[in-house]
Amino acid sequence: MPRIVITEFMDTDAVEWLSQRQDVHYGPSLVDEPDALEPLLADCEALIVRNRTQVRPELLAKAPKLSVVGRLGVGLDNIDQPACAERNIQVIPATGANALAVSEYVICTAMMLLRGAYLSSAQVAAGEWPRPALSKGRELGGKTLGIVGFGGIGQLTGKMARALGMKTVAYDPFLKPDAPALTETGTRLLDMDALLKESDVVSLHIPLTPETRNLFDATRIASMRKGAVLINTSRGGIIDEPALAAAIQSGHLAGAALDVFDNEPLAAGSALADVPNLVLTPHIGGVTEESNTRVSSMIAERVAQALG
Repeated sequence: MPRIVITEFMDTDAVEWLSQRQDVHYGPSLVDEPDALEPLLADCEALIVRNRTQVRPELLAKAPKLSVVGRLGVGLDNIDQPACAERNIQVIPATGANALAVSEYVICTAMMLLRGAYLSSAQVAAGEWPRPALSKGRELGGKTLGIVGFGGIGQLTGKMARALGMKTVAYDPFLKPDAPALTETGTRLLDMDALLKESDVVSLHIPLTPETRNLFDATRIASMRKGAVLINTSRGGIIDEPALAAAIQSGHLAGAALDVFDNEPLAAGSALADVPNLVLTPHIGGVTEESNTRVSSMIAERVAQALG
């Protein structure tokens, strides 16, 4: 039986590297095949997952030999960390390996939504010429980016934004006002209300916890600057999706980009369907060809090291 089980997609070179050193079962569709996964867990010592595999007590009970969980990404809300700690199971995220991909996603979608001209291809191809309507787009330079959660990804996003002429402000309850990261990125630390009043673009980089669930509800969204855009690459459930849709449709927000949702995949006919100036992507903000290579290589090496 395999010593390492991989339940979701992983870079082929990293899988081959691991396979040369350990007994590996790579099944990128195992996340959707519980009956196939269960017998593999009996002798499994290491489990490598992305964000869909739910590492909960039920799964852990079927893996008595499990000693390490490698996460191909950074969010850990699909892994029951207290349950793993109780079993002395090491949880290893790919911290930093996908930061560039996420930061570029934020900057790209911010530009798209402020300018407002990049979603008109179908109209132009159909013979329409919406030039007057699209001539009021806004430039990124000189605008203020509000970063909610100023960890590694938030900091890199801030540096990229500053390089393009943006001002940056941040909200992070765990950050001290004299934190070096603020000075290094030229970022001001504000409370949430002040950040939302100043920011033309708000980008979320926080985990989903009981405290952050529906953090951006109708009231908080209404307190954002009129014409601002909201970008979420962190976790679904932080934004009240119907409230966001209503704020865009009313014209209070100019648009939004969501890479994560309260329920994934997003159900057909959700409140987010047919909303203008709304970019929806399937939880791939941190996944590029390059980041997948970095993430996979990091986790392969660290899992192998943990197993000894």
